[in-house]
Amino acid sequence: MEVQSQLSKLEGVNASAWKVAKSSDGTPVAAPVHPYLDNPSDPIIAWRKGMKIEVEIAVKLRQDLPVRTDRAYDRDDVEAAISEAYLGAELVWSGISEGGSISFLAFLADRLGNMGYVRGPALPLAVLEPGSTFPLRLLLNNQVAFDAAGQHPTKDALTWLCDYANNPFRPAAALRAGSIVTTGSLCGAIEITDPGDVSINLGEQVLLNFAVRSL
Repeated sequence: MEVQSQLSKLEGVNASAWKVAKSSDGTPVAAPVHPYLDNPSDPIIAWRKGMKIEVEIAVKLRQDLPVRTDRAYDRDDVEAAISEAYLGAELVWSGISEGGSISFLAFLADRLGNMGYVRGPALPLAVLEPGSTFPLRLLLNNQVAFDAAGQHPTKDALTWLCDYANNPFRPAAALRAGSIVTTGSLCGAIEITDPGDVSINLGEQVLLNFAVRSL
């Protein structure tokens, strides 16, 4: 985490957006998301060979979730700290060719392979209900890459956020009010084989469009 922090400072990362995940041994971890694009009109993310996309739900915290030593956060505590939910897309690419398979700690230092995040339209908070599924359609360069029911891998979008909130070794400054936290992919990780246009449709009306370009 210290190496991750130093690398982020060198790159000028503004840690207002985070992704939460689990290490290979089940430890809750997090990494700052960079670049973070907050619902811009014509977002563009740099494309890299081997880049993948994960369609996710992101949440915004209305209040701090400080490290607790007296008792654990339960799910209701964490849900009560959330003010908004959004459709989002994370772009994943690691400078480590083996990703996390050789050294998870090195992968963590590399911000868990994060290469950018595009925050899209707001969603009703009901999308956070455990067991929720969503009609999800992902187009890459007008070709269908995913068209099925989207669901968080644990069947609860708040699982990894709750676990991380209860990690006593996380930085004291993590999970502050106003932070955006991504929750995990609804469709797995899908490779973007070529630069081009990305279009995401969640349900009947929620759309997110952006481009990945060779910059």
